[in-house]
Amino acid sequence: MTQALSFQAVAHIKTELKNGRQRLREQYEAKPDAGRLLTAHCKLIDRQIKALWKLVNVPEEVALCAVGGYGRGELYPASDIDLLILLPDEPDEVLQGQLEQLIGLFWDIGLEVGHSVRTLDDCIREAEADITVQTALIEARLLTGCAELFARFEQRLNDFLDVPAFFKAKRLEQQERYLRFQETPYSLEANCKESPGGLRDLQVILWIASAAGYGRTWRDLERRGFITNEETIQLQRCERFLQHLRIRLHYTVRRREDRLLFDHQSALAQQFGLEATESRRASEVLMQRYYRTAKAITQLNTILLQNIAADLLPQAAQDPEPINARFQIVQDMLDITSDQAFEHEPSAILESFLLLQQHPELRGMTAPTLRALWHARSHITPAFRKNPYNRALFLQLFQSQRGIVHEFRRMNQYGIIGRYLPAFGKIVGQMQHDLFHVYTVDQHIMQVLRNLRRFTMEEFAHEYPMCSRLIYTLDRHWLLYIAAIFHDIAKGRGGDHSELGTSDAREFCENHSLHPLDTELVVWLVRNHLVMSQVAQKEDLSDPDVIRDFAERVGDERHLTALYLLTHADIRGTSPKVWNHWKGKLLADLYHLTLERLESKVETAPHGVIVERQKEALRLLRYFALSDTVQERLWKQLDTVYFLRHSAEEIAWHTRSLYYRIYNDQPVVKARPHEEGGLQVMVYTLDQPDLFARVVGFFARIGYSILDAKIHTTRHGYALDSFVLIDTTDQRRDREMVSYIEHELGERLRTQAALDVPPSGRLSRQVKHFPITPEVTIRPDDKATHYLLTVVCADRPGLLYTIATTIIRHGANMHTAKITTLGERVEDVFLLSGGDLSQSTG
Repeated sequence: MTQALSFQAVAHIKTELKNGRQRLREQYEAKPDAGRLLTAHCKLIDRQIKALWKLVNVPEEVALCAVGGYGRGELYPASDIDLLILLPDEPDEVLQGQLEQLIGLFWDIGLEVGHSVRTLDDCIREAEADITVQTALIEARLLTGCAELFARFEQRLNDFLDVPAFFKAKRLEQQERYLRFQETPYSLEANCKESPGGLRDLQVILWIASAAGYGRTWRDLERRGFITNEETIQLQRCERFLQHLRIRLHYTVRRREDRLLFDHQSALAQQFGLEATESRRASEVLMQRYYRTAKAITQLNTILLQNIAADLLPQAAQDPEPINARFQIVQDMLDITSDQAFEHEPSAILESFLLLQQHPELRGMTAPTLRALWHARSHITPAFRKNPYNRALFLQLFQSQRGIVHEFRRMNQYGIIGRYLPAFGKIVGQMQHDLFHVYTVDQHIMQVLRNLRRFTMEEFAHEYPMCSRLIYTLDRHWLLYIAAIFHDIAKGRGGDHSELGTSDAREFCENHSLHPLDTELVVWLVRNHLVMSQVAQKEDLSDPDVIRDFAERVGDERHLTALYLLTHADIRGTSPKVWNHWKGKLLADLYHLTLERLESKVETAPHGVIVERQKEALRLLRYFALSDTVQERLWKQLDTVYFLRHSAEEIAWHTRSLYYRIYNDQPVVKARPHEEGGLQVMVYTLDQPDLFARVVGFFARIGYSILDAKIHTTRHGYALDSFVLIDTTDQRRDREMVSYIEHELGERLRTQAALDVPPSGRLSRQVKHFPITPEVTIRPDDKATHYLLTVVCADRPGLLYTIATTIIRHGANMHTAKITTLGERVEDVFLLSGGDLSQSTG
């Protein structure tokens, strides 16, 4: 064949491939059939690859094989095409050149190829070293070339394969994969292939089945008795949904992408024909369907792996150890004595989880028990829920000494909680687009339950010692677990979820015969579960009126302690990014201040608080060999508000830094590591209108975010401002930044350098696709001398700088700033005076 004809032939193959893929897409979009598309795509690629193989004229003793998903005959629109070029011996120079030409042609026509060139010995050596290679080779399929060599390859692989070891390796690989995804399918941007409950969970079963000779389809496994007909149908339905989802995702993005990013969820929902409801976006409807599919797959995966393990890894026979008439222990697993145990005695559904809590030697449930439990859900009826014995069993699950989180998670996985508490069932798999929750509602509730439970466990006492100490001061601390279950149970219904959840909590407590005082506590916690966070993060804790009002709301130490623990667990359960030590300190400060107020029963006069703080500050100053009068000149310039808003330790730090330069004509900047992480920075300089904007811009430019700001102006016209910062670059560089901040910020203030405009940056995908409408309110304070500016909006680079420059532009003075960042959402409060404010509240 001439070179011109070769080019012409390659161009023809490329055109055939492009047109063929376009036809497949059009056929799929006209009549979606996932199985047909995946098979037809494989056949299309087969034809083009064989044509190129023939064109290059590779020697006939070489074999070309499809491996991985392509070998399985399941090729998604943008998936890689995995090939194995199988050689009888090491290639000579001529063959090497031919193979390089072949691979180049694959890429030239538009195939994204992953290839390996190996001899039989190479294949076995690589399979022995890497379970991933071993798995890919199991699915090998001959495309063209030497059939005899491929047969020898299959025989060598079968002789090498240790099926029990392969099973153990794949099960371990799955466990490690689950850990990478935090052991949950409920990420808001799940990976439909790799996440728990994704396509990979189904492929693991079929890989093991193929290696063990059980077959290659779900029907094959059914015929072997590993699954029932109903489970086969359910597996096929789940698999088809995920196949359609991945196909449409590839077509939408026009490349290989398996993450269900916010960018694509709305388009995918539209392709599935899903519509928004009154309370949920179409994308949320799609994702809830995905989560429920993933949940079913993880359940069936567990059952199948256990059944296969029993066949592949038989253990020495042991006589069952009876527990009662319904349950026994088999191989350290909870087992039912009869397949109809749950049908004959539906109460055994709840009893099974209670037994797992009571028997620490149990590692879980046997596959027959799991299967029976899954099918027994329909027996949880209104009559079941009204049964006093069942109510007592459910209540005992909260009161156990161990296994609370594990068993509630298991009950959620198998749909038991959602059946027993129908309101809970409605929030399973429900997304939360509030810019700071990263879990679905039910997963968030499980996280809060986990956090509360860890307060009671010795091995976690080092994490939050105060919480671990306080939880044991509460009688019946298990009431907190009930409050955790109900605190967000009304999300997505419309209206105030705290009030709606209060009604559900009251009904539950009364139906389960809780003492009236315990009922009142649970109901109160559900109604007020957001209050402590709001007060701690948005209000001025140095204001005695704030503490008095909050103390009146909680009423007593029991309610205060319970609310503190629930709030702590709730914030930490939203997202790893939302919680930080500064928020923990604010909550602890509010707790202690309120407790003092409750214990004293009388309001401490502001001047009494000031005297105590000043005494403590003087005591701290003595450690630095300073005289008892060192503070006098500085403190004369500081008013009541300063001493109320700063701790004794901060007052001592400021005094030690400034007592000898009260009238300094140069700015003073001091920085130090903060006790709760991050940095604390003090700025002292002659006041100037744009000072806050200058400081904010500087901090943003060097990669620091402001957690708290105390803005104060002395009697003699100096600004004495304090900031708590956190490093947004996560480089753990706080200590080395102390000197840099002191020098660089001081220089910029001294020279009146141009304002630092924070670097621009992109909005997060969550903010972009689920925006919130900014809310800006300005209202006078109780004394009508100052104004409170509240800004609630999505976070973005340079936001605080924009707010500061806007305030300057309108001639207002800033006195305090309360900075609150909740994931991608900010809720900032500023105390202002002067300027155009009086014209803004009409």
